[in-house]
Parts: sequence; C-alpha cells; structure tokens
Amino acid sequence: MKHNLSGLGDKIVSFWALNQRWITIICLGIAALIPPLINMPYITSIAINCMIFTTLCLSLNLITGFMNITSLGHAAFYGIGAYTAAILATRLGVGFPFTFIAAMLTAAMAGLLVGLPSLRIQGRYLAIITLGFCEITRIIELNWMSLTRGPLGIPNIPGIIIFGTRLRPVQRYFIALGMVLLTAYTIHALMNSRIGRAVTAIRDDQVAAEACGVPVFRYKLLIFSISSAFAGLAGAFYAHHISFIDPKGFSFAQSILYLGMIILGGMGSIPGSIIGAMVLTIIPEMMRGLLEYRLIIYGLVIVIMLILRPSGLCGGFNLKHIAQRNRFAPGGGPRSASAEGSDG
Repeated sequence: MKHNLSGLGDKIVSFWALNQRWITIICLGIAALIPPLINMPYITSIAINCMIFTTLCLSLNLITGFMNITSLGHAAFYGIGAYTAAILATRLGVGFPFTFIAAMLTAAMAGLLVGLPSLRIQGRYLAIITLGFCEITRIIELNWMSLTRGPLGIPNIPGIIIFGTRLRPVQRYFIALGMVLLTAYTIHALMNSRIGRAVTAIRDDQVAAEACGVPVFRYKLLIFSISSAFAGLAGAFYAHHISFIDPKGFSFAQSILYLGMIILGGMGSIPGSIIGAMVLTIIPEMMRGLLEYRLIIYGLVIVIMLILRPSGLCGGFNLKHIAQRNRFAPGGGPRSASAEGSDG
C-alpha cells in the first residue's frame, strides 16, 4: 500500500510539474469565481481563512521547507504583525495599506533580532529557541496591558478602507487572494534566483556550502526575516478582517497547526503549502459537529501521512526529475540506455 501511494504521489507531482501553468490558471480562476458566485457569508469567511493560512504556510515553508530550519514560533510573527496593525489603526488612525507595510517591517525586524543570536545553532536547539520566543511573545501580549490590553484584546479594529469605502467580505477576499499571490510569487522568484541556489546548497549540505564560500549565516538571516515579514502581513490582514485580536490566536498550538499543514502538503513545495492549508482549513469546518473528535481525526491524518508519504502530497525537491522520468517512462520504469541516447 505504501509503495502504491508513493507511486500515485509521484504521478500527481509529475502531472503538476508538466502542466503547472494551466493548472495554476484554472485554480486561480476557480478561486476568483467561487466566493462572488456563491455569495454566502459563511463560504466567504472560510475562503478568507484559507487565504490567511495559505500565506502563513507559504512563509513558514520558506524557512522550514526550503531552508530546512524547523521553526516552532511562526505564530509569534503572525501575532506581531496583527498587533502592529491593530495598534496603529486604533490609536493612531493609520489605515490600509500603511498598517500592512508597518506589520511586515516590524515582523521582519523581530525575525532579524531573533535570528542574530540563534541561527548559528542547528537542529532541535534552534526549534526550542523559536518555541521559547513564541511563548515569550504571547506572555508579553498577555501582560503588557498599556499596549496590548492583555487578555481583553484590542476591539473595534477598522476594516480595510479604500478611497473612503469599507470593503465588504467578498472584496476583502480578493485582497487576501492578492496577498497569497504576492507571497507565492516572491518565494518562487527568490528560489529561482541566485539566492535560491545558495539556499538549496545550504539545505543540502551546509558545511560544503560554507566551504565553497556561501555566506551561510547571512542567507539564513535573510530568509528568516523574509519569512517573518510575510507572517506579519498575514497578521495585519487578520486584524483588519476580524476586527478583534487577543493573545489566544497566536499561541504555540497555532504554530504546530501551520507546521502540520506544510507537512501534509509537502516540505519545500509552493503547491504543497497551498493544498495543505486549504485541506486542513476546510476539513475541520466540515467536521465541526464532531466537537473534540475532529482533533483526533486531524492528528490521525498527520500521523498516517508521515508514515505512508513523509514528503507530503506534493513534497520532494526533485519535481522536474520525477516529471521527466514519468514522462519518458510511461510504464513507470526507468528509461533504457537506447532511449536516453536517442534524446540528443
């Protein structure tokens, strides 16, 4: 069964790699049309949540999937972005898009400050540091009453207003979709640039990359800051969308949720981040009537995925290799030497 599931996963990845342009266009068309056509507040709310979680998963996958640094504190940067936008909007009257920019800069600065002393550490120790940072941030949000109002939260956060008009939920959905597209495009462009090649070298063999002259710490710090910035962007949108925030929404449990999403979708995969976020946002909503049992089902899905397909639904770093292999070997076996020789 495990072998069959792995083969099916390779075929899915192959189909995606060979047809990703058309699949992307079709998916974007569906994503753009469903909320306006259905026009139901509940469906629109779920769609917006999918976009928020997708942005968070894409940003987390940049550091955990592409750079291979396990972060257990991503919710902290999400919360920093949300509180930055909320405080600026409610106390200083700053509106969109300046709160979004400020949230990204503040979260990126927080990522820089956390990364400077900690990114020289590797493995589980770095994961523990990010976990500790997440808890410290939550405690600050919970106890700094004069700034964050503590457990009372920040209410009455203004919605997204453009040219004096407050956007309706369907209109906010398109802002969220644009946020996802911006994040995905930035990560795609980054990983297909000189920086991306350096990141891949560091992920595959950090010692060898450093021996070849790659400034490992500098690239780690850059990627960590960019990842934090996009988490802050998602937090700013969340604050304006929901109009109320409190520390409960930015706990360690939320970081584990985002990590579970990218494990399900696939480490180091942009499509995997999107699929994992959507699946683990929609399915819990469908199982809302099961109350506490839905958490058990959610945990079982993650465990089964780790056992049967550890790389996730769209995981694996050699997508082009898998695609070409399956394309030239329809029977599933490797190409013969004569077939390889005839390609030239």
